[in-house]
Amino acid sequence: MGNKMHLIINSLDIVGVIILFVSLLPIRKLISELPPGSLKKWWKILVGMVVFFIGSYLYITIQFRFESTLYGQEVMCMLLFFGSLFVYLVSTLALKTTLDIKRIYTLEIENITDPLMDISNRRHLEQKLHQEFSKSVRYNLPFSILMLDIDHFKNVNDTYGHDVGDIVLRNLGALIKNFIRESDSVARYGGEEIVILLPLTDGQHAASMAERLRYEIEQYVMVPSDSEKGITEIRITASIGVAEYASGLLNVDELVKRADKAMYRAKREGRNRIFLSDGTTSD
Repeated sequence: MGNKMHLIINSLDIVGVIILFVSLLPIRKLISELPPGSLKKWWKILVGMVVFFIGSYLYITIQFRFESTLYGQEVMCMLLFFGSLFVYLVSTLALKTTLDIKRIYTLEIENITDPLMDISNRRHLEQKLHQEFSKSVRYNLPFSILMLDIDHFKNVNDTYGHDVGDIVLRNLGALIKNFIRESDSVARYGGEEIVILLPLTDGQHAASMAERLRYEIEQYVMVPSDSEKGITEIRITASIGVAEYASGLLNVDELVKRADKAMYRAKREGRNRIFLSDGTTSD
């Protein structure tokens, strides 16, 4: 009976150590999935603790083999065995949870992102519009939007093809994302039309931002020249309509219509300019 118990204890010792080593695998995988930051550092600390636990496990097991009774050795071995099993379950579940969260987050991002321009799509735009409009109505806060359209974009597609046109749209999306503030939002409204939401911004400040953005777009090389592909340097211009929330607006659709009309007014008056829905223009 004693020999059989020793065999069981020895088996548990070996299995416990193996479980602890295996526990490190999902933890290392989890760490690789995490972005840089304090959370990643804490998981690295946990790895160190598991390694320390493995060393302690081996030390205590060896000590009890020579210095403890069979009963004490059995109890300690069982405690350490279930401790290692607990570590394994925690690390495995944590990895699965992290992968599931990452998968859900990726799907959510894809659901609200325009795949070509890598900015928000119209569905997400409408959600943000209603949120910001509701805040402005409730708390009487300033709120403005910009409606932007690329001038003569059809010429780019007709001259160089839609592949080059897609490059222009991608680069424009990146330019605008880098230009706007952290509190602002940008989304593709349709075709080459883009809407930018400017919370806590009145019409005059929105017009100033629109003018700076118009200038940035005008100066930016969207596609460099490529003699092998027969592409000359491509620059674009944009017409931008500005609309500010004002008390008395019935809904957010009215605000969008004002920005849209202002944008088309800018196009009619020569393009590559901004126009405020109150009638103010900027060349």
